[in-house]
Amino acid sequence: MIGGAFSIHSKITQPPLFFTEKPTRLRCSSVNLREFRFAQTMIFAIEEINKSTFLLPDVSIGYRIYDNCGSTLSSMRAVMALMNGDERTLEKSCSGQSAVRAIIGESESSSTIVLSRTTGPFQIPVISHSATCECLSSRKEYPSFFRTIASDLYQSRALAQLVKHFGWTWVGTVNSDSDYGNNGMAIFLAAAREEGVCVDYTEKFHRAEPEKLLKVVDVIRKSTARVIVGFLAHVEMNNLLEQLSLHNITGRQFIGVEAWITADSLVTQTSFSVLGGSLGFAVPKTKIRGLEDFLTKHFWETEFQCKETDRGSGRKATPCKENQDLIELRDNDDDVAELRYSSNIYKAIYAVAQSLHSILKCSNSQGCDKAVRVTHQQVLESLKQVNFTMKNGDQVWFDSTGAAVARYEVVNWQRGADGSVQFKPVGHYDASLPPGQKFVLETESIMWPGGSTDVPVSVCSDGCRPGTYKVLQKGKPVCCYDCVPCAEGEVSNTTDSNDCTKCPEEYWSNQNRDACILKNVEFLSFTEVMGKIFVFFTLFGVLLTLIIATIFLIYKETPLVRANNCELSFLLLFSLTLCFLCSLTFIGRPSEWSCMLRHTAFGITFVLCLSCVLGKTIVVLMAFRASLPGSNVMKWFGPTQQRLSVLAFTLIQVIICILWLTINPPFSFKNMIHYKDRIILECALGSTVGFWAVLGYIGLLAMLCFVLAFLARKLPDNFNEAKFITFSMLIFCAVWITFIPAYVSSPGKFTVAVEIFAILASSYGLLFCIFAPKCFIIVFKPELNTRKHLMGKT
Repeated sequence: MIGGAFSIHSKITQPPLFFTEKPTRLRCSSVNLREFRFAQTMIFAIEEINKSTFLLPDVSIGYRIYDNCGSTLSSMRAVMALMNGDERTLEKSCSGQSAVRAIIGESESSSTIVLSRTTGPFQIPVISHSATCECLSSRKEYPSFFRTIASDLYQSRALAQLVKHFGWTWVGTVNSDSDYGNNGMAIFLAAAREEGVCVDYTEKFHRAEPEKLLKVVDVIRKSTARVIVGFLAHVEMNNLLEQLSLHNITGRQFIGVEAWITADSLVTQTSFSVLGGSLGFAVPKTKIRGLEDFLTKHFWETEFQCKETDRGSGRKATPCKENQDLIELRDNDDDVAELRYSSNIYKAIYAVAQSLHSILKCSNSQGCDKAVRVTHQQVLESLKQVNFTMKNGDQVWFDSTGAAVARYEVVNWQRGADGSVQFKPVGHYDASLPPGQKFVLETESIMWPGGSTDVPVSVCSDGCRPGTYKVLQKGKPVCCYDCVPCAEGEVSNTTDSNDCTKCPEEYWSNQNRDACILKNVEFLSFTEVMGKIFVFFTLFGVLLTLIIATIFLIYKETPLVRANNCELSFLLLFSLTLCFLCSLTFIGRPSEWSCMLRHTAFGITFVLCLSCVLGKTIVVLMAFRASLPGSNVMKWFGPTQQRLSVLAFTLIQVIICILWLTINPPFSFKNMIHYKDRIILECALGSTVGFWAVLGYIGLLAMLCFVLAFLARKLPDNFNEAKFITFSMLIFCAVWITFIPAYVSSPGKFTVAVEIFAILASSYGLLFCIFAPKCFIIVFKPELNTRKHLMGKT
């Protein structure tokens, strides 16, 4: 004998309890055709086995089915009756042996928990076809529980993966306030957090709480989440659907569970506007030969006292085709064609039969050993070892928790060509497959709410584009954030980046802050405008110097040229040419050699120039002393001494430069301090002492020239060269005194520009102050180029 417990009625009326008299029976109402079909499927399977010559030959299985009317109280009455026998005999005695060897049921997890807790201590196996609560996986609490459906542990996690797959990070959740809904939703929420999905609201209600249902509907209407995960039992989903339709709340993407996603009873004229495009996991369809005809025929013939075919009984009956007005009721009998949960009941009956077959040691030739006394404890142990294949190819076995392997179809609510609602398979989930193959989706086959072919968007905040990063909004979930641009020098190259990455030292962020690019290397080049200007003034200075040298060469025998020490003048012009040309070494890409050359060339050429000026100043002073009666000083500072003095002064600078280059020479350097977005390629000084020693020595010679020239400025000549040297040194000193602060404060290539400007300005100052007056007289006033005029005799 096998027991069965189904909610053939879905509502129960509880009579008042006065505790003064025996309570009346509970009154059941509202026939649940789906559950009635489950009971019929159980009968079909048992009859099929009883007719089989291979499974339990010569042994018949009986059944006892109870209606629990959707109530846990009624479930308790049913399980007591199944355990102890008919209720009418309970008052007489309890045999101590269960009246059934196994119980099939129930459909809902809460009722199944009551059933399993009651039968557990007596080791009576209970096999459920649709109780999926993960709480039933505990072997300690439910040692005799089995199910031909998977635990919600897999479905809840798969739901989180489905939501994440479509990029929905902002969802609402609604669940039944029952063991099934609360446990399933708790697993989903934990899995959703791991997947980075945020939940706007989590609401639950019970079928007997209409006020709470209205609150849930109001929350859904106000929420910005466009995706709703409904972990609801069939009855609660039906109640929610009625209210959503009544309040015209549409355009939401529902994600459903096996309890309601393929329920034809939810399909009404208005329901598709709410649930159209819904996605969810369904129990896989199975084909069971003969079951559809049995269910329809048995129901029709029993309920309406008619016959679809003549069975030869000789009894007259009304043909079923005359009951055309009942066709609509017949079409409401969902799951007949798809056979989802019905197949689970079918498997459960066969699992019990296989266990009995094994216990009775049945064989096709000898039949079964009917002498064996079958106990429910034996059936329990045998069920743990069950492993067989159904006629349709489905394999049946139970894991360590008593559950079947998690296999689901992913179905989508769509309209067919004829306008009917279809539950179209668009993927599958199989927990037995390797990772990466468990979840398969055909996204292109999915129809979304409103008939759209575009995936709905449900996010709290729009994704942060590359170049920005997320900053969480205060007091809101992690999916709600503001997008803040990355700082300069930092990038983010992915969407929804949590922070920005600092670029490597020689790289900088581009304008969009989504990639690091090489910094621009900046130096004073020949091709830029400033470099071209400096080159022009350099070459122009060289040209002027050569013109002046040519004039002096042509007029070298004239009194003016001879009086100004022709040899020192030509040496001075040569050194000025070198001064102009040394500015070119400061232009162009700095290298190790150019850095050493530019500073040493600058130092030596300017010292050579100043040495010549100093020599000319001394000559002027000596010439004045020599013109005094009895003076003979010129013999101490003749041409030889002049050459030696220039060589000696220059040699000192050469020694300073050699020491500088030997100890710590200048080198090319990538300056990344002044500008963050570009690299200034410049020459580092190496030894700052060496640099300031070179400048200091130049400054010393300039001051010495200035002082001597200043002392000789009032000598009684019509053409006193000391005056012009004084002016030239005044300009020279002014230029280099202002150079120091400008050099220190100028950034990057402007430091080089300041140095070139100082070189050119001081060179032009010397050239014009010393040679321009002479050239003017030689070229334009030749009448003044006489000895008498120079001596002040005219």
